[in-house]
Amino acid sequence: MSAHLERLVEIALRDVLDPEMERSVVDLGLIYAIAATPDGAVAITMTTTTRGCPLAGFLKEAVAFAAGAVAGVTAVTVTLTYEPAWEPAMIAAEEPRPRLSRILRRNKERFSQSPKVFTTG
Repeated sequence: MSAHLERLVEIALRDVLDPEMERSVVDLGLIYAIAATPDGAVAITMTTTTRGCPLAGFLKEAVAFAAGAVAGVTAVTVTLTYEPAWEPAMIAAEEPRPRLSRILRRNKERFSQSPKVFTTG
């Protein structure tokens, strides 16, 4: 179960985007380790692109929130490290995938008829 939970957390973290780079923290190589215990506690070790990154707190909080939303996760600890230092070579090769805007344009009629309403508060 631990390996499965770690994989689910990794998938969830792909939704956490670095606002400056517009790529996921996973694809950028900012996530160094994800470890889950059998009782669902998850420990994540991550970095930022620079030591003094002004978004470090935001990214750490976003990672904790995304991991905590995964079914089966009972606790999340996020540790920020700069060893090893991040470098551009850690960025994963970008996979071709459709951009959300193209998907929405192609399916505009379908989405506009959706009865679901999403709000933020």
